[in-house]
Amino acid sequence: MSALPTSSREWHLVARPHGWPAATDFALREAPVTAPGEGRVLVRNLHFSVDPYMRGRMNDVKSYTPPFKLDHPMDGGAVGEVVASNAEGFAVGDHVLHGLGWREYADVPAKHAVKVDGSIAPLSSYLGVLGMPGLTAYAGLFEVASFKEGDAVFVSGAAGAVGSQVGQMAKIKGASRVIGSAGSDEKVKLLVEEYGFDAAFNYKNGPVREQLAEAAPDGIDVYFDNVGGEHLEAAISALNVHGRATICGMIAQYNATEPAPGPRNLALVIGKRLRLQGILVGDHAALQPQFVQDVAGWLASGELKYNETKVQGIEHAYDAFVGLLRGENTGKMIVSLDA
Repeated sequence: MSALPTSSREWHLVARPHGWPAATDFALREAPVTAPGEGRVLVRNLHFSVDPYMRGRMNDVKSYTPPFKLDHPMDGGAVGEVVASNAEGFAVGDHVLHGLGWREYADVPAKHAVKVDGSIAPLSSYLGVLGMPGLTAYAGLFEVASFKEGDAVFVSGAAGAVGSQVGQMAKIKGASRVIGSAGSDEKVKLLVEEYGFDAAFNYKNGPVREQLAEAAPDGIDVYFDNVGGEHLEAAISALNVHGRATICGMIAQYNATEPAPGPRNLALVIGKRLRLQGILVGDHAALQPQFVQDVAGWLASGELKYNETKVQGIEHAYDAFVGLLRGENTGKMIVSLDA
């Protein structure tokens, strides 16, 4: 075994952002690296994930997951190579998925590491299409929204890691129509030409409600919400009787400094008998085996496609995160360290 490094760089949150995160809210710091203790593995991270939910963890408020601690390393999904092991079942050279991202080297409890196979799919895909975002799409569409063949589906943030998978899964399972919204004409073209959406629109080109009505003249049965705000209000108007909405994210208001107003047409929920339900992917772990089986098959057959936006170098992690919040990514946003 080659000598272990003596230090590792890691990102710390040093101030709570007010509104949009600033570079001064973060610090890239050196930390010592030691051999792993009993039941632990030392992992050299190759890729780590930046995700919208991390913005909420930067606020010191009670939520479904604890906030990041100030002056401590942040965390999140990562995949890497075991460089030292003091745990049965893990050997040097194994590739593992774990939750200690935002750093170059991670001292991981073996019970929180899962082996992954880079010969089946690229290692970075375990952070996206075969990882948490993919399972979120799968569970949110099929379990939370109770999707059924023939449903018309609208997805906001449809070119992102979750939304792009939702739309394609709906098409694979027999949706009558799939509509997506995105923030650029290039992404709209991608949704239709590569991902097979029936229609898509750039929400910056006009009112969402009007563009959605044109794209879905017969209404929608399922709405998968990654954006909130104007999109949610438009979807409530477009949903048919007994329509269902999965509320996955509201990125449009994550950096708001004042409480965002709710949809002005919320009373339509009553007459239409709509169901609006939030999703936390951790509640759907039981779906993991079926999810992996289905998605692996769809990837192999070419039915399911995905994109990744990779930012190279740990020093650019802040740029990747803010770029994600601005919608600069196509598909999963990943910080890669495997140069």
